[in-house]
Amino acid sequence: MSFPRCALLWARLPAGPQARYRAAVCSALRAHIGPVPRGLGRVPAVASASSSASGGSKAPNTSLFVPLTVKPQGPSADGDVGAELTRPLDKNEVKKILDKFYKRKEIQKLGADYGLDARLFHQAFISFRNYIMQSHSLDVDIHIILNDICFTHVDDLFPFFLRHAKQIFPVLECKDDLRKISDLRIPPNWYPEARAIQRKIIFHSGPTNSGKTYHAIQKYLSAKSGVYCGPLKLLAHEIFEKSNAAGVPCDLVTGEERVTVEPDGKQAAHVACTVEMCSVTTPYEVAVIDEIQMIKDPARGWAWTRALLGLCAEEVHLCGESAAIDLVTELMYTTGEEVEVRNYKRLTPITVLDHALESLDNLRPGDCIVCFSKNDIYSVSRQIEIRGLESAVIYGSLPPGTKLAQAKKFNDPDDPCKILVATDAIGMGLNLSIRRIIFYSLIKPSINEKGEKEIEPITTSQALQIAGRAGRFSSKFKEGEVTTMNREDLNLLKEILNRPVDPIRAAGLHPTAEQIEMFAYHLPDTTLSNLIDIFVDFSQVDGQYFVCNMDDFKFSAELIQHIPLSLRVRYVFCTAPINKKQPFVCSSLLQFARQYSRNEPLTFSWLRRYIKWPLLPPKNIKDLMDLEAIHDVLDLYLWLSYRFMDMFPDASFVRDLQKELDGIIQDGVHNITKLIKISEAHKLLNLESLSAESQSRLSGTLKSQGRRTRSTKTSGSKAAEPACPSAGEKSLASRLVQQGLLTADMLKQLEKEWLTQRTEHGKEITESGTYSKGTRRRKKEPDSD
Repeated sequence: MSFPRCALLWARLPAGPQARYRAAVCSALRAHIGPVPRGLGRVPAVASASSSASGGSKAPNTSLFVPLTVKPQGPSADGDVGAELTRPLDKNEVKKILDKFYKRKEIQKLGADYGLDARLFHQAFISFRNYIMQSHSLDVDIHIILNDICFTHVDDLFPFFLRHAKQIFPVLECKDDLRKISDLRIPPNWYPEARAIQRKIIFHSGPTNSGKTYHAIQKYLSAKSGVYCGPLKLLAHEIFEKSNAAGVPCDLVTGEERVTVEPDGKQAAHVACTVEMCSVTTPYEVAVIDEIQMIKDPARGWAWTRALLGLCAEEVHLCGESAAIDLVTELMYTTGEEVEVRNYKRLTPITVLDHALESLDNLRPGDCIVCFSKNDIYSVSRQIEIRGLESAVIYGSLPPGTKLAQAKKFNDPDDPCKILVATDAIGMGLNLSIRRIIFYSLIKPSINEKGEKEIEPITTSQALQIAGRAGRFSSKFKEGEVTTMNREDLNLLKEILNRPVDPIRAAGLHPTAEQIEMFAYHLPDTTLSNLIDIFVDFSQVDGQYFVCNMDDFKFSAELIQHIPLSLRVRYVFCTAPINKKQPFVCSSLLQFARQYSRNEPLTFSWLRRYIKWPLLPPKNIKDLMDLEAIHDVLDLYLWLSYRFMDMFPDASFVRDLQKELDGIIQDGVHNITKLIKISEAHKLLNLESLSAESQSRLSGTLKSQGRRTRSTKTSGSKAAEPACPSAGEKSLASRLVQQGLLTADMLKQLEKEWLTQRTEHGKEITESGTYSKGTRRRKKEPDSD
C-alpha cells in the first residue's frame, strides 16, 4: 500500500473502521520509519517486565538524579508525517489527554515499577508534557496515538512517556549495571598480586612512646627490600633520612616529591612514602604501615585499607593503637592471613596533674600549650611574649621545613626559646622535648563521616596521642605531665583520658578512576560531582567497610566543572590535595585546569608572574597567611607535575623556589609575635579612626547645639571640645598596646563604653531642657502629619 493511498483511505473511513485499519497503517509505517514501539498495544501486559529492576537492592536516593534537558522537535525536513496520515493535533485536546494520563493511579503505580517514584514521575511528566506541547512536529507513532486516543486508551501513552523518562533520567536504563560497577563488597579481590602470596602480618600495638614503631623500623632496615608507609610527609622524610644515615639506600616518594639516592637514578630497594603513594604491585620483603588506626579516618581511611590489603610483602608490620586489632584481624581472616599481635608499654611515665595552669605566669621551660585554632595560637604567643618569654609555634598549615625549624629551635638547649605553642599537628611526625602538655581548650571542630562539621570535646584517642608527646624516651625529660589551662577543664580531661578507646568498627574505601569512568560511560552527560553522589548511593559495602567522605573531591569537581577536560584528567585534578578554606589555592586549581585545557604548559616564568615573585617578608599575620597559601600553590604545582609532566615541566625550579619561600616563612614565624603586634596595631588604627570619627560627629553636634543657644547665653563661656592628638604624637592607646598592657579586644570594649557614656550624657543634656526649643520642634513634627 502506498503512503498517499494509506492516508487517503484513513481520512475517508468512518471512525469505527479507522480503528480496524490501524494495523495496516502501522505496517506501512514500519516499512517507512522502522519498528513502532510496543506502546500501540495495551500497556498493563508489559508491566511485570521490570519488576526485577531493583534486584532486591536498597532503593536509590532519587534526589541525586539530575534531569537532563530534552529539546522539543523543530520543523521536520520531511514535513509532519503524522499530520499527513491523520490530522493536525489540537493542542488543547492533547493537554487534556496528558492531564488525564498524569492523574491515573494505575499509571503512577506502573511508573513506580520502572523506578519512577513520585518525585521522578512528576519531573518526567512535566518534561514529557513540555516536549509534546512545544514540538512543531512529533514522531509518527506518538502522533497517531494522541489522535487515536478516543479509540484506544490513555494508558497507551505510557511506553512513550517511559522512553522520554529514560532520556532525562538515563540512570533508570542502567541501574543494574551501575550496581555491579559500584559493588565494593569484596575489596581483597582487588589485589591479585597480594593474594598470590602468603603474607605474615605483625601488629605492633601500644600507646605513644612505647617503641612499637622503632621495632618495626628495625625489621625494615634489616630486610633486603622494604617500604615504609606513613601518614605525613614529615614522617616519610624522617624514615628516608634515618635509613640513608644507617647505610641503607632509601628513596623518598610523596605526592609532591620523588627523590632517588642511586647515582644512575635506579630505584633503591627501600622506599619511604606517604601511605597514598605506596605501590601495590612492587614486591618487598618487609612493609611497615604506620598509624594503622587511621584506617577509620572519614576522608583518608581508604589509603590504609589499600595498603593493608594490597601491599606485596612477605612481612607486613602494622603500628598503631590497640583499638584497630580486632578489625585488622577480621579483615585478614577474609584474606586467609593470621595476625600476630605484639604489645608494648609506654617507656616513660606520664602524670595527669591535679591542678590547672590557670595563668601563663606559671609556665616552665619545656611546656607545650596545645590550641585548636590559629587565633588561640596567636593570642597565647602574644601573651607569652608580653611576659618576656620566647616561644616556638607549630600549626598544620606551616610548611614542613618551617615546622622542623621551629621544633629544632624548641629542642635546642642553648636556645632561649623554652615554650612551645602548637596545634594537634604535634600529635605525630615531630620529635619534641616536652616536659608538660597543657590543653588550652578541649573543644575541637571536626568533620564526621557524613561530611558534617561538629564541635565537640576531643576524643580519647586524640587526647592520648597529644598527651603522649610529653616526657618522651628520646628527650631530656624522662617523665611527662599533662594538665589544662582552665581549672574547669581538668576533670573533663581526666575523664576523657580514663575512657577506654572505642574499638574501630570499619575501614574506609574509595572509588577508583576506572570505576568512575565506567559510571560515566553509562551516564555520559552527568557531571563528575553528581557521578560521585550516585556512585556512593549505589555502592554496596560489607559491614567491615564504609565509603570515605568525598566532599573535598566534589568541591574541586564543581569548581572546575565548566572547564573542558577529559574525565580521567578531571578526576586527577579533583584528587589533588587542596585546602578549600584558602581562596587563593582554590582559584589556583581553577587557573591550572584552565591552562591545561588550553594546552598551554605552566612554565616556571608563568608561575613566577602568577604568584608575583619575588615575595616580600611578611609585615603582619595576614601577609604570613598569604605566604602559606602560596607555598600550598607551589605544592599543588609539584603534585600535578608528577601526573602531567609535559604540562607542568619545571618541577625542579619550582622546588628551589619553594625552599626559598620556606625560608621567608621561617623568618616570619620566628618573628610571629612582632607580626601579631603589628596586626593588633593595624586594628588599633582602624578603631582609632572610628573613634576619631565618632568624636568628630559628637563634637559637631555639640557645636551646632551650642550655636543655637549662644544667642540666649552670655558670650563669656566657650563650648568644651574633645582634644584630638596631633598627627605626630602616638596616642595613649597605641602606647599601651605596644607595651602589651592593652589588647585590641580591650580597646573595642573601652570605646563601646565611652560611646555609651557620651550618648547617655547627651540624653541628659536634652532631657534637662537646655535645648527645649529644638526638642519641642521635633515633637510637633509627627502631629503635623
